[in-house]
Amino acid sequence: MTRRRTDIAILAAGVLTLAPAAWVAAAQSQKEPSGRVVIAGHATSLAEERRALKEANAQAQSARAQSRRMEAKAKAATAEADRLNARAAALAAQIQESEADLRAGRARIAIINRLIADQSVRLAGQREPMARLTAALQSFARRPPVLALLQPGSLADTVHARAALTHIMPVIHQRTAVLRGELDRSRQLRAMAVLANKALGDGRVKLAQQHSEARKLEAERRLAAQGLATGASREAERAMAMSERARDIDELMGRIGEADKLREQLAALPGPELRPTRPGGMSPEQATSQDPPYSAAYRLPVTGEIVTGMGELSDSGVRARGITVAARSNARIIAPAGGHVAFAGPYRGFGQIVIIDHGNDWTSLLTGMGRLSVAAGQTVDQGAPIGTAGSGNHPTVTLELRRQGRPVDILAMVADRQ
Repeated sequence: MTRRRTDIAILAAGVLTLAPAAWVAAAQSQKEPSGRVVIAGHATSLAEERRALKEANAQAQSARAQSRRMEAKAKAATAEADRLNARAAALAAQIQESEADLRAGRARIAIINRLIADQSVRLAGQREPMARLTAALQSFARRPPVLALLQPGSLADTVHARAALTHIMPVIHQRTAVLRGELDRSRQLRAMAVLANKALGDGRVKLAQQHSEARKLEAERRLAAQGLATGASREAERAMAMSERARDIDELMGRIGEADKLREQLAALPGPELRPTRPGGMSPEQATSQDPPYSAAYRLPVTGEIVTGMGELSDSGVRARGITVAARSNARIIAPAGGHVAFAGPYRGFGQIVIIDHGNDWTSLLTGMGRLSVAAGQTVDQGAPIGTAGSGNHPTVTLELRRQGRPVDILAMVADRQ
């Protein structure tokens, strides 16, 4: 075979191996890349990262709506205590919105990094055929037509080579145009990564400022509540005494339920009107005659990914009676619904816990908390800050909702999931 036919063969091989349909389609992001990639220490697929991004955006939107409601309530409040409580709930929702935004930002960066990595693999596979194609084109360009006529071979060989090159060049232009588009997309992805990282840093700064504001507001609320702390302090002491006598957390909740029923019965007796212990100023009779306060909405207490669902079996074979959420370190925790804080403090094997009595035999139990900002005897509205998650690397918070002591499916009542 002559030198001309050899070069044509090289060109044809380069064109045929350049940009096959499979990687062109992947470059256009029309199908999910296969396989898994390790991101931030977790094996996560691109589809799972997209799901996490969608969930985080939904949580941020829900927290944003809650913040607006609480801000409006704070502006409408006439009593200073009510204004401070509503403002604290609004700020807690803003913090949860920022935490959800950070989670969304991390998922967004992971998606971009995954797309960049997949694209780098695809482009790397095109280097060798592109190198062969470029070398063949340079060989043709350096060879003057006069010298081509002096080389061995017939005139038919020369005509054949030129004709083949004429047909190949449009294909080369088409395939290299696709490659140039891929390179442009790669530059766009890297620019998006820079912007996403900057947004993540700005979000961390914003969250730190919100935490600082929350600490100041919490101190202001404590100062305003000092005159009302005597009754709550006595109830907190009784709750701690019950926790010491209870053998396990189920017995503790049973004792608390009995104490709540006794308090409601005493409040229903004729005589001096007792101070309402239910949210919204309702009497105990009104509270028990109405539907649960969360029949319309029951909020997740902390932003994050649900890692254990109700009914799932643990490694030790214990079936979950609630849900467990993987939260950020020191993430803000809110009351999932309004009610009376029946217990707040440490409990063996469960860390810091909070039990909220919502009335009508409905109770919420939160375990695995880090720091508490409520005490037994307090009344909290839905969305009010009650503490933070742990300060470790991977804190989790568990939530159980019970009706007459029996676990109830939480996700069916969570407003974020409707």
